[in-house]
Amino acid sequence: MRFIAALLCALTMPILATAQQLPDAFMVTGVASNDVLNIRTEPKASSAIIGTLDPYGFNIEVIKLSPNGKWGMVSAGERNGWVAMRFSKRTNATAPNEIPRPMICFGNEPFWALGMYPNGDEYQLAGESRHDLTPINEVVSYQGYAVVFQEGPTLNRTLMIQRGYCDDGMSDLEYGWRAILLNETPQGSSLNFGCCTLDNR
Repeated sequence: MRFIAALLCALTMPILATAQQLPDAFMVTGVASNDVLNIRTEPKASSAIIGTLDPYGFNIEVIKLSPNGKWGMVSAGERNGWVAMRFSKRTNATAPNEIPRPMICFGNEPFWALGMYPNGDEYQLAGESRHDLTPINEVVSYQGYAVVFQEGPTLNRTLMIQRGYCDDGMSDLEYGWRAILLNETPQGSSLNFGCCTLDNR
């Protein structure tokens, strides 16, 4: 419990933050219905195209901005790419005191995933069925989030999410959230580590 208390305290410590903090969810705007928004290898218009976003794309996570603020890093398959921010707009779908949904956290060794969705939350280990989760406590701050879930009468899972660089160790993707998952059962407790994303394309 001291471990959890320390992490929750760290999340709620005041920091300098603005409404422009990233990562955040964006939508495509200003692109014609018969066109696409290109994802490029580098933050410049002359670089190679490695993917596209449709003109009505939403829940696109911008991880960070280029030094001049004109380009945003997004995921593009098994790697990251850059889109022109003049064609992107924040969705502003989440109140400041709420955890953004959808948000998916995951890790390996073992492979696990915990998804928080508008219609409910769930946990899954690779090769096993999904389990519904009931959130019983949530903490929200500019630095990140913490949620205590109940899964049945004897199992609690506490998910702690913090803004910061993260990689999954299996691809070239960079993520903007890192996660720690504490699993508590009568037989003992365990920790899992991983990354999170707001991207739900």
